[in-house]
Amino acid sequence: MLNSIFYESILKDFAFLVLRVFTGALLIHHGFEKLNDINNFADAFVRPLHLPFPVTLSYVAAASEIGGSWLLILGLGTRLGATAILGTMSVAIYHAVVTSGFNIYLLELLALYFASAFSIILLGPGMFSADYLIKEIFKNKFDFTGYIFSQRLSNSNLPINENRSVSIKRKRSFSFPLSNFLSS
Repeated sequence: MLNSIFYESILKDFAFLVLRVFTGALLIHHGFEKLNDINNFADAFVRPLHLPFPVTLSYVAAASEIGGSWLLILGLGTRLGATAILGTMSVAIYHAVVTSGFNIYLLELLALYFASAFSIILLGPGMFSADYLIKEIFKNKFDFTGYIFSQRLSNSNLPINENRSVSIKRKRSFSFPLSNFLSS
C-alpha cells in the first residue's frame, strides 16, 4: 500500500512539475537583472571573489540562470538546466559566505534554489515534461535489443536460463525498500 502511495502516484509527478516550474519561474528574473547592468553585477559580485574575466563570468551566470530556468520550465534537458543552476548557486553561496559570513537572510534564498536544483538533478523531471515524452518515444523505437537477444537465445541449442529470459522481458521498476513489510 505504501509503495503505491509513494511511487505509483500521479501526485509525485505533479509535485515534480510544480517544483520545476516554480523554481524556473522565480529564478529567471535574477538572470535578467544581471543582464540589465552587467558591469555593476561584475563589480559587486564577481570581482570580490578575484575571479578572472568578471564581465564574461557575469554573462555566464546570467545565461545559466536564464537558460537553466527555461529548461526547467519546459522540462527539456531538465538535469542539464538544473546543473547550470546548481553551479551558479554554488558560486553565489560561496560569495555570500565569504563576504557576509553565515548570514541566514542572504543564504536562505540561495539555499532554497540550491536544494531545488539538487533535488531535480537527483529525482529527474517527472512525467509531465518534454524529457519524459522524448524518453517514451525513443524507448519504443530502441527497445528491440531485448527482443533480439531473447530470440537468439531461443533459437540456439544452448540451455536457456528461464530466469534470465523472464528478466529480459520484464519491465524494470523501483520498489520501495521494505514495501512487503510495510504493506502487510
